[in-house]
Amino acid sequence: MQNPILNTDSYKTSHFVQYPEGAEYVSSYIESRGGVYPNTVFFGLQMFIKQYLTKPITLADIDEAEEICTEHGVPFNRPGWVHILEAHQGYFPLHIEAVAEGSQVPVGNVLVQVVNTDPTCAWLTSYIETALLRAIWYSTTVATLSKSCHTIIARYLNETADDCSGLPFKLHDFGARGASSEETTAIGGLAHLVNFMGTDSLSAIVAARRYYHTKMAGFSIPAAEHSTITSWGRDGETAAYANMLKQFGGEGKLLAVVSDSYDFFNAIDNIWGGELKTQVEHTGGTLVIRPDSGEPVEIVPEAIERLMKKFGFSVNSKGYKVLPPYVRVIQGDGVCATAIAAILAELQKRGLSADNLGFGMGGELLQKINRDTQKFAMKASAICINGVWRDVYKDPITDQGKRSKKGRLALIKDDEGYKTVPLSNVTQDENQLITIFNNGKLVKDYTLEQVRQKALGI
Repeated sequence: MQNPILNTDSYKTSHFVQYPEGAEYVSSYIESRGGVYPNTVFFGLQMFIKQYLTKPITLADIDEAEEICTEHGVPFNRPGWVHILEAHQGYFPLHIEAVAEGSQVPVGNVLVQVVNTDPTCAWLTSYIETALLRAIWYSTTVATLSKSCHTIIARYLNETADDCSGLPFKLHDFGARGASSEETTAIGGLAHLVNFMGTDSLSAIVAARRYYHTKMAGFSIPAAEHSTITSWGRDGETAAYANMLKQFGGEGKLLAVVSDSYDFFNAIDNIWGGELKTQVEHTGGTLVIRPDSGEPVEIVPEAIERLMKKFGFSVNSKGYKVLPPYVRVIQGDGVCATAIAAILAELQKRGLSADNLGFGMGGELLQKINRDTQKFAMKASAICINGVWRDVYKDPITDQGKRSKKGRLALIKDDEGYKTVPLSNVTQDENQLITIFNNGKLVKDYTLEQVRQKALGI
């Protein structure tokens, strides 16, 4: 699946003869036209460029694509691809500019702008739409969703905790098994790590090393699953928990144990808070207890209150109760942004600090989104015919929300925030769209830390 010529929609292969005679350049842009969140956290273009655009096409790619397209029943522009192979050594003659990765940009603004650099390849700009838009919408939407959760959790920590030092680990990525592929896990999991540092998606760690110069982007801890607990039998539940403390407990260590295989509240009251209470108190690290069933808004606060009855609590400077540092709770079932807000609101209502709790999110983080979550689109906005640029746009009377932008575009930032304007109205220094890729070369190369700082507004 690595032939870049075939990384498109079938109908795109016929477009090379559909543009007006004399067409030399086509300029297109990508934007989030609206959606669930008012701002988007732009992320992921660098991964796509490094993986797909910095490697030249080959004659074998052209031959394979021609064979498939011919049998598939669509035209194939062999002369155009051979020209790219011979004149550009197989690299796509494209110029791509974009806002800095990690930027939080209000919807309705240009995020990426693409134009061909070879006048004989005007068809190439839109040909790449399928792959490029997919690369942008998914990673940016995950980063945006994750950022929304970050904002929610930060608000409740600010209101109910002494500090926000634990914020980077308050939302853990549990999404690998629910994602559609390993590549999805890698891309989406890394997008989450723009905002947090907790993950169980090892593919995301690999992606950070390969694409964003980050040796270790996120962290995890030893954790039990139902099979490792239930394999001890119902009568061996206490022994299973004790084994977790023995294997993974210790000074400064953390371990997580799913505790609802049978009776969650019995596990809290009589096992963790009874038979194993002394071991928990003296392990030297932190036991994180995980419920995995029931209604989270009900289960989580009750679990914390039951633990407080057994292990005690302190009252922080803001008047909220906090468990001893050796015991915490993580909720990883049924978690979404709405659920996080509802659970934390209930904790606050009961006088419980958000510091008592962490979250894990799976399919809601990496899979339960689509291109329409933020209404992403890539549209042509200008065409140069025989040396003269003219505006290109769509304006359907049946859906004004799909009206596209006109002309060559720029993105500026002033005291009021970001704004999309005509390119002719700004200087190069004012334009927030910077060159990322040009004719086969990556021009701007971010580290994940730079992206994270940008997402934090630093």
